[in-house]
Order: sequence, then structure tokens, then C-alpha cells
Amino acid sequence: MGMFDGLNPMQEAAVRAGDGPLLILAGAGSGKTRTLTYRIAYLIAEKHISPMNILAVTFTNKAAGEMKERVAALVGPDAERMWVSTFHSACMRILRSNISLLGYDDRFTVYDTDDQKTVMKNVCKRLNIDTKRYKERTILSEISSAKNELMDESGYEKYVLNDFSKTVFARAYREYQETLRKNNAVDFDDIIMLTVRLFDEFPDVLEKYRERFRYILVDEYQDTNTAQFELIRLLADKYKNLCVVGDDDQSIYRFRGANIRNILDFEEHYPEATVIKLEQNYRSTQYILDAANAVIANNRGRKDKKLWTEAGEGKKPVFTQFDTAFEEAEYIVSDIRHRKKMGTCGYGSCAVLYRTNAQARIIEERLIMAGIPYNVVGGVNFYSRAEIKDIIAYLKVIDSGIDDLSVRRIVNVPKRSIGNATLEKVQDYADARDISLFAAMCEAGDVPGLGKTASKLKVFTDMIGVFRAYRDNATIAELINKIIEMTDYEEYLKDLDEEKAEDKIGNVNELVSKAVAFCDSRPDASLSDFLEEVALVSDLDSADLSEERVLLMTLHSAKGLEFPVVYLAGMEDGLFPGYMSISSGDEEDIEEERRLAYVGMTRAEKELIMTCAKARMLRGETQFNPVSRFVTEIPSELIEGFVPGKKKKRPADDYYDDYPRSKPSFTYMQKEEKPVKPVKPVKALYSGTAGLESLGVKKGFGTVPESSKPDYEVGDRVRHFKFGAGTVTALVKEPRDYKVSVDFDAHGQKVMYASFAKLVRE
Repeated sequence: MGMFDGLNPMQEAAVRAGDGPLLILAGAGSGKTRTLTYRIAYLIAEKHISPMNILAVTFTNKAAGEMKERVAALVGPDAERMWVSTFHSACMRILRSNISLLGYDDRFTVYDTDDQKTVMKNVCKRLNIDTKRYKERTILSEISSAKNELMDESGYEKYVLNDFSKTVFARAYREYQETLRKNNAVDFDDIIMLTVRLFDEFPDVLEKYRERFRYILVDEYQDTNTAQFELIRLLADKYKNLCVVGDDDQSIYRFRGANIRNILDFEEHYPEATVIKLEQNYRSTQYILDAANAVIANNRGRKDKKLWTEAGEGKKPVFTQFDTAFEEAEYIVSDIRHRKKMGTCGYGSCAVLYRTNAQARIIEERLIMAGIPYNVVGGVNFYSRAEIKDIIAYLKVIDSGIDDLSVRRIVNVPKRSIGNATLEKVQDYADARDISLFAAMCEAGDVPGLGKTASKLKVFTDMIGVFRAYRDNATIAELINKIIEMTDYEEYLKDLDEEKAEDKIGNVNELVSKAVAFCDSRPDASLSDFLEEVALVSDLDSADLSEERVLLMTLHSAKGLEFPVVYLAGMEDGLFPGYMSISSGDEEDIEEERRLAYVGMTRAEKELIMTCAKARMLRGETQFNPVSRFVTEIPSELIEGFVPGKKKKRPADDYYDDYPRSKPSFTYMQKEEKPVKPVKPVKALYSGTAGLESLGVKKGFGTVPESSKPDYEVGDRVRHFKFGAGTVTALVKEPRDYKVSVDFDAHGQKVMYASFAKLVRE
């Protein structure tokens, strides 16, 4: 039996495709990982390509590890010589060897989300930025978006030159980057951006890696952003042996910067590319696939494909509408309990998926009442827990004292009576001499005005010196235990909260176990290597999906997973798709939500149960929403259950032409007031100053309701539910409404109709 006998014809065609660009459009459950793995094995075993010349990139460490194991099972230990890693891990390896060319020390630190927030909080304080108006997370999000588009501080400053509202972001970006550089630190977005910069500025380094990686394979290509696209383009441009695998119908991370055009325009970038579609599904039954196909067919921005299976028709997806969210949760839990009782499936076979984390609470409560074990995927990440961050901070300071953030975190953990005033004096001393905070602490006796506090700092720096000496002859696990022992860390946790101390100590012990496993797998690895791996671990990498528990997770978290029985809860317009997506007027927002629905539906192997509620409490208000359009897009013959407002299936073009004429989507009830039914938003909100026709909106797209004059004038400050605060710059009376232009503080100029914008005067 040959190595490739188990492949279907299209999979084998993809595996055996010749050199040059190759696009594998792999539908949900079509065996893309298997195909990618066998392609690598084919290159090594039959084309005799050295594993040293192969780079395979995916999005999670878990997926990378599994791929490497599968290749090793096919071709043997040679697989160890190739690079199979995430984008960030690959770039980290490149930077560790070359980052000194960019002015960094090669023992740089990677700041996680919490570290970034701390830095930005200090940045805003130094620059006197009003954090009520400009939230730290908003600024960090803007910086992240800029880095994903490969804009450094100078590039971003030029980009926002004519947008006064964003000059605050530009100032914060520059100060933020200067702080990171001073601490010899980078954030996640820097890892890729700096690698691209390295390749741009040092052609000899790029040439070295082009020669090294003559064959490049990228998984989940639909999720790549501009920086990742440019990284791969630079590496692949010489030999053009680039194989990308992905599914445009599962591109659901636009909010993280993913650019669906990377996969849709692949053939424009590489006209000579071979394109192969994988449409045979090995996960779901045909009824589930037909329903999912019917929904996603309504998207315009996609490459045509249609999933099919040899697994048989199976059961039709089921839809049920309940009066309240409580009844919906009660039904889901009762149905799971019934399945367990009848022996048709275990708890671990059931997954409840939802659009927002807030939906989990009521389902959790019912599961607890029923005594059903469950796990919530996407809760607090293990490495984000305070006790773990404390120990990691100690390890960072031991490894390199340049990171001021880590030094500040642990200088009083446990309490050492070193106050903020003392730290500020030491920081001023460090700034004046352009040295790190820890280096200044080592010179505490020379810092003016410290007095007796200098001796407390000496105790701290001497302790770090002891740990550094111990590190040289101990394992990482032993070093962690030494930190716990010398700092009396367990007693510190008990003093903080005796009730939670046991769990926290258990988490610290789990970190020790992680260190042992790490050293077993990489005996020659250093402390820096351990810290690097910890920094790159994602939520799903650490999620245990093997336990016999019902799994609760958002639809985004469910991507890449599969379950025999899937419950899609909250299938209501206003919740899924969300009100902001509907009212934005941006067709791409709805298409992204529809792709998310497609992802959720195709997680189901045997049964798909969709539910919704007529009334649901959201943000303290009882909200009444109709059934999700994604349910009504499923033809009647493919679904069990009554669907209110069911429409006949129509082609995508017809769907968008008459979509705005559908019935109103939202009614609200507050306190004892009667429900009010506002007019459903139509595509009348858009960026810039061009007319609707310039955006491709057809005449007769929808009628604008008559409106009385708004209670604001040009120059007034107003607030929008999505875009926040801004200043009215124009107000023009039109036949049936007022057109208002607003310069939003965080989103720039927008033009909209007053009756739909619902602007509130400040």
C-alpha cells in the first residue's frame, strides 16, 4: 500500500502538484491538514527536497506540533530538521539570531496584553492623555492595526497627518515604542513587523532565509494580515514555491486584522498559480452541509465551492424559538441531559456555541443546577493569572534585568516596603544615566535621597543575584522552586487570600510541571527559550478538549474544532448578526458574520440544533429580535421546525437588492414602557463624503423615512453608539431626512442620515 493511497483524487492532485504557486481551497472538514501534511511528505520522500529547505507555517503551536508529528510518522526523523511553527515562533527564531542589527539585545522580552496595558497606562499619564476620552485599549488597538499594516511610528504619523483626531494616537504610539525599546521589549505585533523590517533593510539576511526556505507552506491562509502576507511574499519571491491552504468562507478574524483579500486575490499576485478545490467533507452529514452551503451562498465576496459528503444524509438541522433566553437555556440543558440518560452521546460530545461571551452565564447556571460538568473555553488564560505572571516576571528579571516592567511587578512581591516615591527616585536616576531600572537599583547607595530604603533595594538585587547564580547549575523547574522557597511565595498567597491560595498554589505547581515537560522535550533549551515559548502560548493551545464535559465557547473559539452534537444558541438578528454589524451599512460586516455562522454550522458532525429567544435581556434592557437571517436563509426542506418570517432561498445578488425592504429587526422594552419598533437601519451610514451611488448602492435601494430636524447644530458635540464622540461639521436638509456629517474623535469623518444615526447631543 502506497503512502498516498488514502487520499481522494483532489487531495492527491494537491499533494502531487508541481513547483510554483499553489492555492488549495479547502472547505470545512475537507482534510486540509492531512493534505498539507502529505504534501510535505511528498516533497521530502518523492521529490527529495531537504527538510532544511521547508518552512511550514500555521496559526497555533498545537497545530504546528501535530503537523510535525504527522510528517514524522510518514517520513521518519528527517522531519525534525524542517521548520514547522506559527508565524510568531518562526519570526522569533529569526529575530533571536539577527535582532541586534535593528538595535535590540538578542535577549529581548515579549510583552503580553497585560504588559502592554501597563505600559500604555504610564504613557497616557506622561503625555497627559485623557483616558476617559481616549481609552488605553482603544489606543493599543489602533497601534496594533497600524503594525499589522506595517506602519511604524513615523509612517503612522504621516498617515494621520490630516486627521487631527488621531494625532493623540500618533503621540502615544511613538512614546509606547520608545518605552518598549528602552526595556528591550517587543509586543506580538512587533515580532512580525520587525522581521519584515529586517528583511527590507538587510538584503543579505533575506537572501540567507530565501535560500534556506525554498519551499513554503502556509495553513489557514485566509486569516493572514498584511504584515504576514508581506513576510511570506518576501521569503517566497525568489523560488515562488509557495503553497497556501485555506477557506475564504471561514475567514472570521477581520477584527484582528485578517485580510480576506489575501486569499481571494492570490491568483492576481501569482497569475501562474495552480488552484485546487477540496470540497469532499469528512466531518458532517449531507443535510448539515446543504444547510451551511445555502447560508454561505448569500455572500458575494467568496470563491465558489460546495461541500458534499459520502457520510449519508443524516438528520436535518433543527430550529426552535423560545419565549425567553431562560427557556432556551433550559431546553439546551434538558436535551443534553436526555441524550446522556438515553446513552446516545456523552457530555464531551456536546458543544454549545454562541456569538458573545455574555450568553454563557444563563447556560452555565442551568448546567450547574442540573449537575452537568462543563468547561468554558476562552476563560482566563493560564499565563494571564496573577500568580503565574509573578513567577514569570521573576524569571524575566533573572534572565535579563533590562525589563523595567517586570522589575516593578516583583519588587514588592512579597511586600518589601519599597514605596512608589522610592521607585520614582530610582527611575529618575536611571533615566539620567540611560540605564535600566534594575541597574539603577544595584547602585542604590548612589541614588540621592533614598536613605535607609537603599538597603531594602540591596536585599532585592542581592536575591536576584543569588537566583542568577543558581540558574547556571539548575533546571528551570528547580529555579522556580527556589524562587518560591526564597520569597516564601506560598505564604504571600495565603496572606493575600487564604480561600483562593490553594488554587493559586496549584497553578504555580502546574507551571513547575510545564517547566519539567519543556526541559524533557528540549534538554538543551535555555531560560530565554522557555520564556519565549510561554509568551507564544494561545488560549486554545492550553484548552483541554478531552474531558467528559459539555463545552461552552464563542463561535470564534470553535474554529478548527468539531463535535458530534452542536447547539447554536441566540440565533437572532441583533445578536447574530449583531446590531452594530446590521446598522453599520457595511456589506462586509454582514458577510463576516455569515462566515461565522457557516463556521458554527460546520462544526457539527451528526446533529445541529439552532435556538433563539423572542425576548432576551441585553445590557440591562429586554430586547425583542426576530429570527436570525442566517436561519431564514436555510431552505424549508433542509430544516426541522417552524421558522417565523421564512423566505424562499434566493441568489446572492437578489438577496442584497431587496434586503433593506425586510421587516424591522428590533424592538426594545424598558421598565413598563410599551415596545417601540424603530425603522430598520438601511445602508445609509458610510465613510467619507461621496454620495450613495459612489458606493455602488443602487437607486431604489430603500426609502429614507421623513424626519424632523435634529436637536443639534453644526459645531455641537454628539455621540454615536458605534463611533463614539464627535463634532457635527455639516447638517443638510434633504427631501425626507437630514444628512449629517460628523468628525468623530476616534474614527474620522462620517456622513449619515440623522434618523438612522441616532446621534445624542452631549
